[in-house]
Amino acid sequence: MANFGNLPAPSPEQGLNRYLQEIRKFPLLEPEEEYMLAKAWVDHEDSEAAHKMVTSHLRLAAKIAMGYRGYGLPQAEVISEANVGLMQAVKRFDPERGFRLATYAMWWIRASIQEYILRSWSLVKMGTTSAQKKLFFNLRKAKSKIGALEDGDLRPENVAQIAHDLNVTEREVIDMNRRLSGGDASLNATVGSADGDSTAQWQDWLEDTDADQAEAYAESEELDTRRQMLIAAMDVLNDREKDILMERRLRDDPMTLEDLSSRYNVSRERIRQIEVRAFEKLQERMRALARDKGMRIPDPAD
Repeated sequence: MANFGNLPAPSPEQGLNRYLQEIRKFPLLEPEEEYMLAKAWVDHEDSEAAHKMVTSHLRLAAKIAMGYRGYGLPQAEVISEANVGLMQAVKRFDPERGFRLATYAMWWIRASIQEYILRSWSLVKMGTTSAQKKLFFNLRKAKSKIGALEDGDLRPENVAQIAHDLNVTEREVIDMNRRLSGGDASLNATVGSADGDSTAQWQDWLEDTDADQAEAYAESEELDTRRQMLIAAMDVLNDREKDILMERRLRDDPMTLEDLSSRYNVSRERIRQIEVRAFEKLQERMRALARDKGMRIPDPAD
């Protein structure tokens, strides 16, 4: 981690209120100032510039961290992990991509917090798929939505609803609910492993071969956001434009112009024109959606 200078740090002794008051003293940055500071860091590794970017976003990190209450972990530690994610974001932030640091930092902050929670919770085989991670971090919200926050097993109709909403199996919902309701277990407790090794311990399941899981989380969330924008942007196309663009640009094995010209009984050149125009319309719509989210869709010439 780059040295960004001395930063305020939350602690149980200090109290969260005092920490929150301290970080409010740091001014927020105007877009132009943020851009110049980011350039100074990228071009010259100006640690003072990086320090200003970090401190101006400590309130954002704390706000996101407050959303992860309910996992039985010290709030000061969760905020500290959020700050680690924020520093990672500043370290990697590229001001030329066209969006604000806050938008980019959200992914890194959440990734760092979630990684900390996953490390701290000793859940057997927890988090081996993106769906299970989604279930872990969204089960409480899903239970609250249907008024089922009480401890203990869920009613069958609640299990079915949550499984449908979060795209997991009912068995996964039941198991995860019991683990979360029962609290954490000793890292050294003996459990049965998938290969029949009865001497395996809870902590043995926590090892992750991914060298930088936080970065994977951030990139995955950005990819999901772009996919959602792509789906929304497709509404600007008519059925023929959608079909041609899907077949030509979004398939692993694209159709030829010849095949599509036969399908629509037009020339290959006409298919090519429709494809190019549809792609331009899609890009224009995605850029508009990206601006609304503070993101940027690069031009082909970039």
